[in-house]
Amino acid sequence: MSRRLSALGVIPARLASTRLPRKVLREIAGKPLVVHVWEAARRAPDLAEVLVATDSDEVLQACARHGVPAVLTSADHPSGTDRVWEIARSRAADVYVNVQGDEPFVTPGQIARLIAPFRERAETQVATLKIRLRPEEADNPAVNKVVCAADGRALYFSRYPVPYDREGRGVLRYKHVGLYAYTRAALETFHRLSPSPLELAENLEQLRFLEHGIPISVVETDEPTIGVDTEADLRAAEARLASRRS
Repeated sequence: MSRRLSALGVIPARLASTRLPRKVLREIAGKPLVVHVWEAARRAPDLAEVLVATDSDEVLQACARHGVPAVLTSADHPSGTDRVWEIARSRAADVYVNVQGDEPFVTPGQIARLIAPFRERAETQVATLKIRLRPEEADNPAVNKVVCAADGRALYFSRYPVPYDREGRGVLRYKHVGLYAYTRAALETFHRLSPSPLELAENLEQLRFLEHGIPISVVETDEPTIGVDTEADLRAAEARLASRRS
C-alpha cells in the first residue's frame, strides 16, 4: 500500500571542486549551474520544497539573485550526504532527496522512482537509481557501477566493471545514477560513522551504508542523466539546453 510522504529536495553545492573549478557557479545559458539544477528539481511534484545547501557566501548570493532558496552549511562537511544531514537537523520531512549540484537535467520521473520504495515499504532507509550501462562506459572509473540482489537491494558499488564476466557469456551491467533519498535516521547514522574501508578504497561514500548493514534500495530508470564534471560536459549541457529552447 502506498504511503503519503513529505519529501524535501536538497542540492549540496560545494564551491571547491577539483575537476571543474567552481563548477556550481559556472554559467550555462546565462545562469549558474546550480540554478539550473534547482529549476529542474522544482519540476518534480513529489518534492514539497527544494533548497540549496552550500558552504559558500558566494553561492548563497548567486542563489539569492535568482530567487533560489539556499542555506549556509558548515565548511567542514566531507560529503554531500553530511550537508543533507545538517539540513535534516532543522527541517522536518519523511524523506530527504539529495540532488547532486551538477545534475541540471534531473527529471520528475527519476525523483518519483527514487521516492517510490519509501511509499511502498515502510522499512526503507536509503534509495538510489540505476540505469543500464553502455559498453563504452564499462572501463571508465568515473562511471560508478552497481550490482543488486534479486529484490533490488544494492550488493556493491564499484568504479570497476562489475560483475566480472569470467566466461565471456555476456553480462548485464548497471550504472549507478547518483541521486539519493534517505530517512533522517539513516542520515544520522551515516554522519555518526567513520568512513569505512571499502568507502575509502573505492572513494564511494554510499559503501559506508552497506558496510554497516544499512540496505540501499535500487530502482531502475531508463532516463539518463548528464552530470557536469568537465569543460566538455559544460559545453554539452549548454548545447542541450539551447536545443530545448529552440
